[in-house]
Amino acid sequence: MIKLLSHLSYVAITTPDVEASVDFYVNKVGLTVVDRIDGAVYLRCWGDYYAYSVVVVPGDEASLETMAWRTSSAEALDEAAKRIEAAGVEGEWVEVPQIGRAYRFTGPYGHSMTLHWDVTRHHDTTGAASIYPDRPSRRSTVAGAPRQLDHVTVAASDVDGFAKWYNDVLGFRIMARTVLDEAPISVFSVLTTNEKSHDLGVVLDGSSRAGRVNHYAFWSDTREEVLIAADVLMEQGYPIEYGPSIHGIGEQVFLYYREPSGLRIELNTGGYRNYVPDWEPNTWKPSLGSNNFYRNGAMPMSMTESFPPADGPSATEEGVPDEIKHALLNPYAEQGRG
Repeated sequence: MIKLLSHLSYVAITTPDVEASVDFYVNKVGLTVVDRIDGAVYLRCWGDYYAYSVVVVPGDEASLETMAWRTSSAEALDEAAKRIEAAGVEGEWVEVPQIGRAYRFTGPYGHSMTLHWDVTRHHDTTGAASIYPDRPSRRSTVAGAPRQLDHVTVAASDVDGFAKWYNDVLGFRIMARTVLDEAPISVFSVLTTNEKSHDLGVVLDGSSRAGRVNHYAFWSDTREEVLIAADVLMEQGYPIEYGPSIHGIGEQVFLYYREPSGLRIELNTGGYRNYVPDWEPNTWKPSLGSNNFYRNGAMPMSMTESFPPADGPSATEEGVPDEIKHALLNPYAEQGRG
């Protein structure tokens, strides 16, 4: 298979209060507004190379409207569309602002994905050009502001099935997975289109609502910037949901917080790079530190919540069955540390 996809290019999210979310992204996170079209607001991080990387769209609840990947060539875009349709999924060709021709489809687990080759590269016209030629704009003056968009993690009813479909059809490399200590149930997997540990993650979703998202993430240059961002957010009344700490899978320093709609955002840095073309994914367990590298604490229950809210009588409020939730949240109980 030729390499179809290059990297995550933007995410579009919905929120009931666009202006509250935009104010947060600009004044607390350090993003910049670059355009407003039909009620949607287009923003970018200071180090993103394209016109925008986050689109905030009006909606009744917090959700992921679409996640976009740039292909490796114009030919790869057409080939990707053919392979998607050969797999039984019918998409459509759409026009995307400052991108143009793109192919949008809804995958078998309900998530919208937009593929494109054409882009508009960012060229500063506001007086914020960097003195360094390779930087698309000057570093943000907001303390702890991320350099770039990094990854998105969705929720699906079958973690391994999700990973296999995106691997088989679009060539995502499966990098690692987490299986519960108590039972052979896959609860997490990470995939990538490049050398990063992941730019697409998937967590187990026990709800009956397809197409949900757990979080999306930004990238900072250093661990110290992640710590500063945590400090700034806390000082301004935005509590930290989880972290700062280090994931075992990927080995990134992480920090989780919420934007005004309730949607979860991760800020991360560090981690490894993996260039192995025939990489065989390893299987982790929570007790091995898949989520917490130091194995000295469990994540808060709120982290099992995905968006939009779950529905259906067989699901808990967050969409994760109680027995799985207990195993995830108490991975060290047998060692006396749960």
